[in-house]
Amino acid sequence: MENPTLVWFVLLIAVTLQTSFLTPPVGFALFYLKGVVPKEITLSDIYRGVIPFVLLQIAGMLMVACWPALVTWLPAVVYGGH
Repeated sequence: MENPTLVWFVLLIAVTLQTSFLTPPVGFALFYLKGVVPKEITLSDIYRGVIPFVLLQIAGMLMVACWPALVTWLPAVVYGGH
């Protein structure tokens, strides 16, 4: 692998973007979900329902930020790095 730092950075950005789809003000996934659930489910119900997933995403981002080897190990093995 020529540039493991680039792989790490791109994955960190991808996880950050994925988290943004579950949080306001962007929250595209939340608005899509609101469009397909029954009428009695409110947007605030959906917001409360995604809190555990957002916390998991944040934990994942922190782990990737603190331990870049979590991201670079598999590409290094597959593509013959260090």
